[in-house]
Amino acid sequence: MTKLDAIKGKVSEAEDFARKIWLAGLGAYGKSFDEAQGQYEKLTTEAGKVFDELVEKGETLETEAKAKIKSKTNVEERVAEVRKKLGLDKTGSEDKVEELSAKIDALTDAVAKLAAK
Repeated sequence: MTKLDAIKGKVSEAEDFARKIWLAGLGAYGKSFDEAQGQYEKLTTEAGKVFDELVEKGETLETEAKAKIKSKTNVEERVAEVRKKLGLDKTGSEDKVEELSAKIDALTDAVAKLAAK
């Protein structure tokens, strides 16, 4: 083996080694890219799942709130109905006060006429 062949062999080994370094770097990049993409897909899937769970919880709360509001409205309607039946509603009370005032005025007039005789 000549000196030139030895040099060519070393150059070839160096090229081989440089190529392997290049391929290792490229492999590392590819591996990290795959892992990052896997993490991204996992996060995307989990985010969608969390979003769906939040929507479901929101729908449940909305249904409960509507039921409570309807229940409260029904209670208020029943209370108003009872107040009206008992004559405690505002318009009924005002009418009764005016009616009683008119009767008092009529009685006062009658007493005054009787006293004048």
